[in-house]
Amino acid sequence: MTRWFEDITIDEAFPLGSHTFSAEEIIDFATLYDPQYFHINPELARHSHFGGLIASGWHTVSVGHRKMVDALFAEEERLQALGQEPGVSGPSPGVNAMDFKVPVRPGDTVTYELTVTDKRPSNSIPGWGLLFNRITAINQRGELVYSADLVGFSKRRDYRMPLRLKVMMALSRTPVLGKLIRRGS
Repeated sequence: MTRWFEDITIDEAFPLGSHTFSAEEIIDFATLYDPQYFHINPELARHSHFGGLIASGWHTVSVGHRKMVDALFAEEERLQALGQEPGVSGPSPGVNAMDFKVPVRPGDTVTYELTVTDKRPSNSIPGWGLLFNRITAINQRGELVYSADLVGFSKRRDYRMPLRLKVMMALSRTPVLGKLIRRGS
């Protein structure tokens, strides 16, 4: 989230919003990115084991990811409006698990939510922490359609780089010393 690492609470849920999937949108997305018949051809999809047109899982993921990024920007704006300095979100080193439980069909409204399930200081990048997140997507019938366990970086507010590390970083930028330091690592 766009909060400082220290300010993030474990198990706090962040509602990301809802999206209703239309047949036209499902077909348009799949035509560009996942052109399998059960995503793009309603007639053939009707005779498939899915029993009709379904959204690509990547479509479901993409909508949720967009909602997550929009929520990050909204949180940043909210904190600024309160006169607070927002934290800094970093990149994601990966996705640990991803499950597609129930197909998303035309007319389904899917509600997304993000929960930070754990956090710890980064062992490899000074001044940053790792957030372990779960994103869920639930349709209007209360069925879980998608979930994923994501990892993301969050900047630590009060981090002060140790002098030893500052010196090593400065020396590594010097051509001759940098080669020696990198060779010794």
